[in-house]
Amino acid sequence: MKKVSIVVPVFNEEDNLHEFYKQATTVMQKEKYDYNLIFVDDGSRDSSALILSELSKQDAHVEAYLLSRNYGHQMALTCGLDHADGDAVITMDGDLQHPPELIPQLLRLWEQGSEIVLTKRMATEDAGFFKNITSSLYYKLINTLSNVEITPGGSDFRLMDRIAVDAFKQYRERARFIRGLVNTLGFKVAVLEFVAPPRFAGHSKFNLKKMLHFALDGITAFSNIPLRWSLYVGLLCGLCSILLLGHVFFVKFVTNDAVPGWATTTVCVLFLGGIQLVGIGILGEYIGRIFEEIKHRPLYLVARHIQNCNKLNEK
Repeated sequence: MKKVSIVVPVFNEEDNLHEFYKQATTVMQKEKYDYNLIFVDDGSRDSSALILSELSKQDAHVEAYLLSRNYGHQMALTCGLDHADGDAVITMDGDLQHPPELIPQLLRLWEQGSEIVLTKRMATEDAGFFKNITSSLYYKLINTLSNVEITPGGSDFRLMDRIAVDAFKQYRERARFIRGLVNTLGFKVAVLEFVAPPRFAGHSKFNLKKMLHFALDGITAFSNIPLRWSLYVGLLCGLCSILLLGHVFFVKFVTNDAVPGWATTTVCVLFLGGIQLVGIGILGEYIGRIFEEIKHRPLYLVARHIQNCNKLNEK
């Protein structure tokens, strides 16, 4: 019998876990596959880890990896994918904005031969105008900059065949933008559209700071165009400086009408200094990521693995 693994990253989701478990279990019990629910607790500060321990006692299909600290959503997903042993692996969030009732549709597309089934979020019922517009602009920007097409409205709710999971596990960079990495794999891809419902309980942990960091990871991981842009802007500023120098010589030696140019000089110095700082900042961002990569530190550390009636295995 084939097996389906469902990977669920968790961060302070104590109010959602029981309902998610109930819905996911109900769906999978109707399927013809063996299955397991792999929860990855990303350093939760609430009772999420305790709830996962209780669920593992009640159901042998449940296991949990408790990370030693908060590593971020993408690292938690990576941990789950590293340890999933199913013939197909489904990744989804535990706040029920990735509806478990869509799992059968993912499985049907997999059965029809798709090796990766992506989901495309057409709308989010409780998303505000600011989030919708910034998300739309971001996907337009990253697809303009990147050679890899990133599905607009894409999410981390997807199904991957075992062959795709094994290929993905070879990607070990730290600045992880999994939506982009999955799109680089190739294989036969299908897309399932859905409307994301509101969170079942609680509030999103993905604040503005995390969104900006996530967006920057996506851009720098799949494009070096910002570096080229800084070069082009520098060349343009250099050309403008040469033209301005010609103007200075003309005023000085032809019209003989030179006046103290402290204002022009100040503006030029500030403008060129600002452009240089922007270029240095972009360069520094890429160099910083190189510095993180060459350390070769682990992507994450697992403190405990909870499985089979609360059996603890130290990792």
